[in-house]
Amino acid sequence: MGLAMGDALGMPAQTLTRSAIQAHYGRIEGFVAPFQGHPVSHGLRAAQVTDDTEQTLLLARRLIAHPEGFDHEAWAHDLLEWEAAIRAKGLSDLLGPSSRTAIDALLAGASSEESGWRGTTNGAAMRVAPVGIMTPPEVETVVARVALTCRVTHNTGEAIAAASAVAMMVSCGIAGRDLDAALNYALEACRLGQTAGHAVGETDMAGRIETALYLAEGGDEEALIAGIGTSVASRESVPAAFGILRLAQGDLWRGLLIAANAGDDTDTIGAIVGAMAGALGGDVPPAAEAQVMAANDLDIDAVARGLLALRGVDCEEVIG
Repeated sequence: MGLAMGDALGMPAQTLTRSAIQAHYGRIEGFVAPFQGHPVSHGLRAAQVTDDTEQTLLLARRLIAHPEGFDHEAWAHDLLEWEAAIRAKGLSDLLGPSSRTAIDALLAGASSEESGWRGTTNGAAMRVAPVGIMTPPEVETVVARVALTCRVTHNTGEAIAAASAVAMMVSCGIAGRDLDAALNYALEACRLGQTAGHAVGETDMAGRIETALYLAEGGDEEALIAGIGTSVASRESVPAAFGILRLAQGDLWRGLLIAANAGDDTDTIGAIVGAMAGALGGDVPPAAEAQVMAANDLDIDAVARGLLALRGVDCEEVIG
């Protein structure tokens, strides 16, 4: 739910600079509709989610349906069918550049090892939360499962490292670990994930995350965003999400609002912040949850229970 809320809050601001967000909306403090003619979000209403939430649930359903192994070709077709449905609705939030290039290559005959070798954007990290929910916080196991889900579209050290860090934060949160303990595991997973996939893009994602966490220590939102960046590149948006998580000090809603006003890839940064903060026990405001559920057709409860069953725990046990 934290992921969906962060996605929906950031939806009207995605692709905009911080100054453009201010000009169109002031400071975003709740769910708002995109302005008329928004380059990506036109056609959506306040509190509606985007590809971040939809692809997260798509991946979760694929994992639940086939827990014994990950079918790369079936996953590629899942993504293509999802995009076709989005096009049919007349919406513009389609597959990202890495995913589109990789799937075209796969369908043209490239192997799943080859198709994602240039994918360094944040598509893998934005939808990886289900892997963290279904997997206990064992570094090698988490990274191996993350790498499998990344292979088709984001088979690079940068993307796998970023996604591994996010998945481990979620996994640790489900296991009851606090922020600092989870960060230690996440950085370890990030370093191991860096060695997976092709050596393309950022070579030290863990270092980027550590820099973001350092900048966040000063409590200066502007310094964090200026120092790290907020683009679709994993090396910017994922460390920015970690820095915002630190800035928010466990306050889920505060973190989501920082993300929504950060500029550029606001929906994805918000989704990642929300996934991590939610898993770590951040309070989900009931009114905001009600707005998101009323604006979207989301089977979050069923999916969460299915993923926890793969982990071997009961939903009520985790909540308790």
